[in-house]
Amino acid sequence: MKKIVFLTISIVIGILVYEKNDEIIIPNDSIRVRIIANSNSIEDLYKKKKIKEEIKNDLYNLVKEVNNSEEASKSIEDNLDKINNLVSSKTKDFKISYGINYFPKKTYKGVLYNAGNYNSLVITLGKGLGENWWCVLYPPLCMIDENETTTDVEYRSFVLDMLHN
Repeated sequence: MKKIVFLTISIVIGILVYEKNDEIIIPNDSIRVRIIANSNSIEDLYKKKKIKEEIKNDLYNLVKEVNNSEEASKSIEDNLDKINNLVSSKTKDFKISYGINYFPKKTYKGVLYNAGNYNSLVITLGKGLGENWWCVLYPPLCMIDENETTTDVEYRSFVLDMLHN
């Protein structure tokens, strides 16, 4: 009986504390995108943000109709010239790398993602010494328009994880 009361109280507390802490788990076969600012000057950070905003929808359109990471990768590879043209219309001093690239650690939607090398599209502006923005290009976890959804996202609840363990 004590176990049931303790479990019930734990569940109620867990729901109250962690109710809004749904986690998005980035799949292992994901493709990330990263834009690194030239420096941390206000102008360079603004340029990075502006480029991100202006190419985000074009990048999303490359992967929104694909069925798996292989198709997404092919779409990105087939459109590297287009991506290059999009960025070059905004700035002249940049480099694009598609493949395995280094990413720093980041907390996204309550989950800490370790630093490491990941399949990704990286756009480095100038010397690439400034802050970076990154998200998951495929599946488009942070690129989804508010009116669209994806089924490739695994939502997890802290409370449910506790109950299953």
